[in-house]
Amino acid sequence: MSIMGLSCIFPVPNIKKTEEFYVSKLEFRAVEYLECKEPHICLYKDNIEIILLQANTDKVLPNRKIYGYGYDAYLYTENQQLLEKKFVAKGIKIVKSLNMTDYQNKEFVIEDPDGRWLAFGLKVKN
Repeated sequence: MSIMGLSCIFPVPNIKKTEEFYVSKLEFRAVEYLECKEPHICLYKDNIEIILLQANTDKVLPNRKIYGYGYDAYLYTENQQLLEKKFVAKGIKIVKSLNMTDYQNKEFVIEDPDGRWLAFGLKVKN
């Protein structure tokens, strides 16, 4: 028996605003289910799925604010340098520039409009 995948689930205060960021800036494709009993939007890019839920709050508390550290999602990619340049050109907030971590990942981190930190990286093989 195997596990087939994973979806991040992000409750957000303004589902359409967050959708716009992921579609226009990060180039995700959106499928809206806003008329469902539990309104949500599924965002797709390559093998990634992020599900946005309409939160009943005005503010999101990202992991680093709740627990003192931690990203809200880690997306694996091979060409971090090119991707980071593309995001900078689109005006995306880079909170940690491309670097080598002490756990041997080459990564950079962006912030989404709800304050979540998304890391883009990959383990560097020796």
